[in-house]
Amino acid sequence: MAHEREIAEEQEFLDLALGALDHMRQGARSLRDSAAVANMRGAGDLVERDVVMGTALHRLDQLAIGDQSLFFGRIDYRANGHGTGDTYHVGRLAVSDEALNPLVIDWRAPVAEAFYRATGVEPLGLSRRRHVAIRANEVSGVEDEYFADANGELDLPEGEVRSATEEGLVDGGLALGGPGALLAALGRARTGRMGDIIATIQGEQDQIIRSPLAGVLLVQGGPGTGKTAVALHRAAYLLFTHRATLERQGVLVVGPNPLFLNYIENVLPSLGESGVTLSTIAGLVTNVEVRAVDPEEVDQLKGDLRMAKVLARALRTRERALRHDVEIPVGRAIVVLRARYSAEVVERARRRPGNHNQRRSAVGRELATRLAHEYRDRFVHDASEEVNAVGELADLIRSTPQFKEALQRIWPRLSGQELLHDLLGAPALLKAAGRDVLSEKEIELLYRARFTSSEEIAWTKADAALIDEARVLVGPRRRPRPLMKPNDPGVLDGVDLDAYSGVHRAAALREAKRLAVAQSQELDEAEFVTYGHIVVDEAQDLSPMELRVLKRRDLTGSMTIVGDMGQATTASSSASWDVLLNVLAPRRTPSRVDLTVSYRTPEEVLNFAAATLMAATPELEPPRPVRRAGTLPTVKKVSEDEFNSALVDLTRVEIDAVAPGRVAVIVSSKRVDEIVSTLREGGLEAVDPRDQDSKGLSADLVVLAAEGANGLEFDAVVVVEPGQIANRGALDATGATPRGLRTLYVALTRPTRRLAIVACKELPPTLR
Repeated sequence: MAHEREIAEEQEFLDLALGALDHMRQGARSLRDSAAVANMRGAGDLVERDVVMGTALHRLDQLAIGDQSLFFGRIDYRANGHGTGDTYHVGRLAVSDEALNPLVIDWRAPVAEAFYRATGVEPLGLSRRRHVAIRANEVSGVEDEYFADANGELDLPEGEVRSATEEGLVDGGLALGGPGALLAALGRARTGRMGDIIATIQGEQDQIIRSPLAGVLLVQGGPGTGKTAVALHRAAYLLFTHRATLERQGVLVVGPNPLFLNYIENVLPSLGESGVTLSTIAGLVTNVEVRAVDPEEVDQLKGDLRMAKVLARALRTRERALRHDVEIPVGRAIVVLRARYSAEVVERARRRPGNHNQRRSAVGRELATRLAHEYRDRFVHDASEEVNAVGELADLIRSTPQFKEALQRIWPRLSGQELLHDLLGAPALLKAAGRDVLSEKEIELLYRARFTSSEEIAWTKADAALIDEARVLVGPRRRPRPLMKPNDPGVLDGVDLDAYSGVHRAAALREAKRLAVAQSQELDEAEFVTYGHIVVDEAQDLSPMELRVLKRRDLTGSMTIVGDMGQATTASSSASWDVLLNVLAPRRTPSRVDLTVSYRTPEEVLNFAAATLMAATPELEPPRPVRRAGTLPTVKKVSEDEFNSALVDLTRVEIDAVAPGRVAVIVSSKRVDEIVSTLREGGLEAVDPRDQDSKGLSADLVVLAAEGANGLEFDAVVVVEPGQIANRGALDATGATPRGLRTLYVALTRPTRRLAIVACKELPPTLR
């Protein structure tokens, strides 16, 4: 049997490659152990040992693939007339034998491009592409695709037949790489974690992944197009290709919320990249705990670009002259800090470069020096006495409580939190800062009562972006200072040294003593870490003020911006890609790529949701599906008395239909707790995945707010009261809004297999 022969052939190669991988691991372990026991005689030896140890540990981390398949494909190039063509196995990392002959090539290597991009029209020199299915180090199946030569001939081995199946594919002639492998991957039950797609990357996705590092790449893609996976694989590809640069400069991946970050956190480590920073926008703003949610109209206002001008004005109002003269005691004499002096100094300081806290020192020095000159002219008769030098007098004046208090009134030392808290809690400050910029109603919306202590302040997500803006204006409050690492010879980086023995323990003790005197620089909260490349997912939901947070972290102008304007659901989201790019990269022309094919979302679901997308964002076309699920969405309309039992029954049906897959019940954010209780009372183990004590998205049944469902996927979805979701943001709470319809579109397009709707209230027009 040809198929069994090919499986045996690939199994033999897999055993060979796994043996070579074990040999590579043993080499890395030997390098690590030799470095641990090396005899260090000087600083140069320590540095060399650290480099060797770091290299060995990093290599071991790369070679740890767990239970994932070592390779997943093979490409055979057409013979060039001088014998057989070259053959390469494509995997998640490069493997060589003891003689350094390559056995498996890394999926990111240039020679692997043909595996993802070859088509019948452009075979790229291939005669065959093979997808190999491996489970627990056993080859379970192969799928071969053959490409015609220049004469249109297929070079099929004797007895060979195509193993790819058309079952489940939508008619339409889409060129798919490895359709059988793709369908198998898409048909697997969800796990609650996003997995990598290196085995099934399609041509249009690979083109994005391998785009150049420099510049801004904008990727617009509808539901199921794989834009999130593509963005993460692009980060892995760029780190592989530009390792020396990006490991030093750093790579940042930004997601919409912590739940989404938990969902994607395993993708990059599975690709051998563990040095990438994952964060939300609020997570980039240090020392700010988000514990509250703004009303939508307040959230929209705080995200408006006008708030940058309001904050700058608010700071200017804090830089003010004294209203009255202040007496400063110097010894037994009195000098007077006159209000007119302070007005002159403030005016000059406002014209100086630098941030607010930097200029405060100049203000203090100038005022103290002026008072010192006045003191000397009035009271010092022998100017030759060193003790009476102007500089020493100025230092003496600056140390007095009266001068410090006056300087704090003239030019206070501020943090970003203090500036924003004072602004929002003072109607007079709001009116002064918002004059001719904000309306009276908007000023009233921004006001909130002051908190008595900083620990009580309930910051919101929108506040975090404003604090970041304020920190740029005020600057660091203190100079960086060195931090001594604790000298604890019993513990080295959390490892118990008593667990070591002999020479290994001695080497670890030497390392502990060396690290005990190492110093690190503590950053002020107003000092930002920048990155060589930034990946922004669900970018359409970021406000202009949040985009400015990102812009400040951009070191080189290299960014990958991913999203879908058809899924813009936040009150402060950008109106278009042009608006977003004008804030994020105003002087750069981006490269734009549209992902037009939906691999995850089945045809039945996309067709059902198309009317909702058209009503919300008529300028966008829905993506083209490649697969069918075989089940049409169901809509169950019931009375209020029947609602609870109908919801429980319908959810139980979906659970049974997709077992062992995952089911999500998606509702309006205000009803999450209510629906969780209803399902539990009905005997179902429903959880809110945001609950830290729950299984999160790995639970079999979760209840999600529609507003936080972007980017997630489930085997089956039950949408509760779509009319309530579609009415989001409506003033009269009765009519569908564009933002509400986009939120509903997100909810409808989360399933990979089945979609159901239950409602007792009126359905939105797009679903009737």
